[in-house]
Amino acid sequence: MPRKRVSRLFDLKEDEHGRKYMEVYLDGIALLRLVLSNKGTAFSYEERFALRLDGLLPPQYNTLEQQIDRVYEGFRQAPTDIDKYQYLRAVQERQEILFYALLEKHLDEMLPIVYTPTVGAAVQQFSALYQNPRGLSFSPLNIDRAANTLECYPMEDVRMIVATDSSAILGIGDQGYGGLAIPIGKMALYTVAGGVSPFHTMPVALDVGTERMDLINDPNYLGVRQKRLRGEDYYKFLDCFVDAVWSRWPDAVIQWEDLSKRAAFEVLERYRDRGPSFNDDIQGTGAVALAGILAACHLRNEKLTDETFVIHGAGAGGIGVAWAIREGLVRAGMTREDATKRVFVLDSRGLLLQNRDMEDYKKMFAHDPASFSDWDFEGDAPDLLETIRNAKATVLLGLSGRPDAFDEAIVKQMADNHKWPIIFPQANPTSAAEAKPVYIFKWTDGQAIVATGSPFEPVMMGGVTHPIGQGNNAFIFPGLGFGAILSDAKKITDDMVLEAAQALADYTIDKYVDGGLIYPPVSDLQETSIRVATRVVRQAIEDGVARRDNIPEDVESFVRDRFWHPSYLPFVRGHLGG
Repeated sequence: MPRKRVSRLFDLKEDEHGRKYMEVYLDGIALLRLVLSNKGTAFSYEERFALRLDGLLPPQYNTLEQQIDRVYEGFRQAPTDIDKYQYLRAVQERQEILFYALLEKHLDEMLPIVYTPTVGAAVQQFSALYQNPRGLSFSPLNIDRAANTLECYPMEDVRMIVATDSSAILGIGDQGYGGLAIPIGKMALYTVAGGVSPFHTMPVALDVGTERMDLINDPNYLGVRQKRLRGEDYYKFLDCFVDAVWSRWPDAVIQWEDLSKRAAFEVLERYRDRGPSFNDDIQGTGAVALAGILAACHLRNEKLTDETFVIHGAGAGGIGVAWAIREGLVRAGMTREDATKRVFVLDSRGLLLQNRDMEDYKKMFAHDPASFSDWDFEGDAPDLLETIRNAKATVLLGLSGRPDAFDEAIVKQMADNHKWPIIFPQANPTSAAEAKPVYIFKWTDGQAIVATGSPFEPVMMGGVTHPIGQGNNAFIFPGLGFGAILSDAKKITDDMVLEAAQALADYTIDKYVDGGLIYPPVSDLQETSIRVATRVVRQAIEDGVARRDNIPEDVESFVRDRFWHPSYLPFVRGHLGG
């Protein structure tokens, strides 16, 4: 099969000696306006003459490293986090290679800006902050010509897509068209943390409307001004999008992002066997939680099968975590029935019980009320505190988006159940966390094992520094997507997701657990993604879904060799068809 051209505007090629270069099909000011090809002051004097850039740039030539130092100074001077976010977005829309080089060098500092928690504020202010187009938008205005719309996208070999309908953004709900900031941020992480070349990515807004009348009535709102499509109209819309994507790019991986609870599960099941797709809120959240629990169990010299789990929150994330834990227990030797009995999930009405109405996606974790005849609780179903006390829970996870839901009584009950309780307030953004780590440590005399969804500062107590591991999906989805791309997986199996979790846990245990960390630092995202992608490729082969037939035995080297890093290539003026 012949190699696809990267773009109708440029292509990546090799000379007879195997040296890479970029062949561009435009020149002059147009070349400087193309963000993926613009090197700015790094164009050599020879290139400036050959590409009609002479006099269009400052006289001084800079290396990529010099450019990084210059723009980093600008980043530091930005007064607020949202200003820093806008500064980085401006760099990305001017010189994309420089943006990724800057992000790679300062990943620890910049991840909270391009991703959680700052991206939440960017979503809410998206229309006011909008400056330049990025990605592709589908709406009722163009979905009937989805295939033609795809032709408008300048990249011709798309392999990774993040698509959202913006109905359930982080913990802030329906954000309409503003949700596009999430796929933009996640694509940045796919590239800088997951090694996926930006020449092969596409963020997508599925603008099916909004229930927010304040957005519809806002004169500056950039999305369609209508109520959300529902039911068959919604799925007809998604079918048009999916059919168009997989018709043009049959190997492209679709990551579904921030869909409503019901839609998240229905969409996952609707498309997971048609092509390579997954839902990060369900599977990514579940995998990263399972990895952290496995590391925490190792820290206290226990096994997963020793634990009893309570999950507060029964949305996409909560059920995804419950699923991952159950499957982790099954992998550890338990029957699925016995594993399910170890997992207790609560929604706003209390513990999920089979004798009440609930959404279909919750039913697999609903318990038989008869099995709780010896429990002490009031009302129709045990609440969170009652469940923790009666179940003797040793692991508590928060995915409710209810700030401070883990109060002193709940945390102290966990400490009564186990000397070193595992407590993960995982809700995003930071403001939605079920408990602040400082209080968890205070109420457990510093004995808890804590991880959060968004970043928190370490906690000092009794002369001891307690690092706060961040159970960030960025430890899973970039490597999972990269592994699916490299294996050319025809679908993403459950075992590929679970193997991603195990890879993260193993890496953490090998390198960081002895230092008290149950997740790696975010500065180690690239190495983590390589480990995850390696295991995902191997699992795709084992599951018989890998379509690539030339994968060598040394899978890790295969992955490392294909991991994209930002650098400038020499430029050559080319002619299409010539």
